[in-house]
Amino acid sequence: MSALPGTRILIGIGAGIAAYKIAQLARLLKQAGCEVRVVMTEGAQAFIAPMTFQALTGENVRTSLLDPEAEAGMGHIELARWADRLIIAPATADLMARLAHGMADDLLTTLCLASRAEKFLAPAMNQAMWAHPATARNARQLAEDGWQLLGPGHGDQACGDVGAGRMLEPEALAERLLSPRELPARGLRLVITAGPTREAIDPVRYLSNHSSGKMGYALAARAVALGADVVLISGPVALATPAGVTRIDVESASEMLAAAEAHADGADIFIGCAAVADYRAASAAEHKLKKGDDGSGMTLALVRNPDIIATIAARADRPFVIGFAAETRDLERYGRDKLTRKRLDMVVANDVSSAGLGFGADDNAAMLLWQRGDTIDQRHLPPQPKTCLADAILEQALHCLSCASPE
Repeated sequence: MSALPGTRILIGIGAGIAAYKIAQLARLLKQAGCEVRVVMTEGAQAFIAPMTFQALTGENVRTSLLDPEAEAGMGHIELARWADRLIIAPATADLMARLAHGMADDLLTTLCLASRAEKFLAPAMNQAMWAHPATARNARQLAEDGWQLLGPGHGDQACGDVGAGRMLEPEALAERLLSPRELPARGLRLVITAGPTREAIDPVRYLSNHSSGKMGYALAARAVALGADVVLISGPVALATPAGVTRIDVESASEMLAAAEAHADGADIFIGCAAVADYRAASAAEHKLKKGDDGSGMTLALVRNPDIIATIAARADRPFVIGFAAETRDLERYGRDKLTRKRLDMVVANDVSSAGLGFGADDNAAMLLWQRGDTIDQRHLPPQPKTCLADAILEQALHCLSCASPE
């Protein structure tokens, strides 16, 4: 059993005795390299404690739609956008009925209405309840609405009955969830730069910036989940390498350029997300520079660093090239200028002066600008988690790439 590393799976747990089995499902999905989050109904907590799933997934378990802390940032919408796949297990007769009628009276049903993820149900109920015409109607409606029903199986039930209605075992559910799906980036090779560069002044000092690398790492993780082969060229950051990503560590702009040129060969998409220092010291001192005793200042001679994104865009065998424009004003004007001046295919422009967005933050907002013939199209992406922003950027890039490809 194998999974695409980084696939994001949201598990919704209903109020059935089979809820205890979902701990094994969460464990199997995590072992396969998936990101897993859990939402529990109020009734599900009577069968198994949320703490169990927090320990297994390493993520907080959501149980309430009206959680003031989570909902301050529209947390239920964030969860709905986050998931690649959503499974409800066990799916009780009551839960199926509410879903079939489009109800949104708790966190789980609200998420289901708001999510565009691939959706699965693992029914679990008494055999008479499963055979009831109302449940049959609801199951048909849910299938028409796009839900994929996994089971139920046939066998002994907790109530002592024998028949259809038994939830499939965790191993069978995991096998289905980890099976191949449509992967729009399958067969594509992406090279992504991320994080800051450091330009040495002397052995203990350097020039750099506030980039955390979170946006580039989110792009790498999401590209892998979409089926791409990803090389991540990273400046110094305190982030773990996303599963399935080949990471190349560099320090300076010159090192990043060398790695970018080496790995751009055969790449389909190049994303220059790194915040590359524009200047470096004309010559780095061999020993630590000492400050003078007379209180006088120091003059540091700087020279321009190579322009990595423009260098890749100028190649004869250039890939589809996406640049980032971190600005503090005139976002659209500077974004358009960068797009045309450096001959890029797409620019992601973001305002790094906005509080809580951009450098070091978990959220960001952006304006996408791309060339379409002789015109420049644009798309505004409102503030959202960088993982969600990465999905939108990649979606647009893949659309542009497919439109540019010959029939």
